[in-house]
Amino acid sequence: MLPTPDTSHVPYSRVYEPAEDSFLFLDTISSPSETAFLHQQFSAAGNSTAPLVVEVGPGSGVVIGFVNANAKAIFGTGALTAGIDVNGFACNATATTAKKAADENPDTCGHFLGALKGDLVSPLRDGQVDVLIFNPPYVPTADLPVQDSRLTMEEGQVLTSSARFDRDSYLLSLSYAGGKNGMEITDRLIAALPNALSARGCAYILLCAGNKPEEVKARIENFGPEWRVLTVGDSGKQAGWEKLQIIRIWRETP
Repeated sequence: MLPTPDTSHVPYSRVYEPAEDSFLFLDTISSPSETAFLHQQFSAAGNSTAPLVVEVGPGSGVVIGFVNANAKAIFGTGALTAGIDVNGFACNATATTAKKAADENPDTCGHFLGALKGDLVSPLRDGQVDVLIFNPPYVPTADLPVQDSRLTMEEGQVLTSSARFDRDSYLLSLSYAGGKNGMEITDRLIAALPNALSARGCAYILLCAGNKPEEVKARIENFGPEWRVLTVGDSGKQAGWEKLQIIRIWRETP
């Protein structure tokens, strides 16, 4: 079993704490079926260029830190890895998590490029991402959190205790509140996949039962005849009110 990264340094009052959804990602990406698929994509003869792996919304960094630390086992080759998050505290936490995990696994790790503050894939060039990982805000809510620059203040800025509580509550809400059907953020990410992914690229996205996964899969298949989607990870039980699954999205080309 591959080691889980240490996240003891993460400020959980304002950054999502690793939970069942996070650990389902670790189990899925390191499973025999997925490592076989990823080896074929990225280390087979004639296709051995190290992949660029990007996690959108890494939070604590436990998933991308795990992937980076175990890149050679997962992909059969090295990897370039990065994170993108709207929460600056999450970016800092992710960078620390990835560094600590890589230091503990120097013989198997990839190269972590850093964590960027940004909205979904907006900081990236089209067609660059080989593996995209997304554990989205998937809880159905009446509304999405209203963006407010006053609530994204980071370290070094003096806040009253009330203002700090408002900021931290807002930042945490970004990690779980998914709007209608829990899909408003995920819908935006899925719509961006055809441009974001490289020709050999794939995406891993987590869904809960409330997200209507079969409808999501049908929508992806309607992108075109080359598009494929498969459930590759499943919580196998009710996690409170939600049953979790991870889908893999990719294109099959001649």
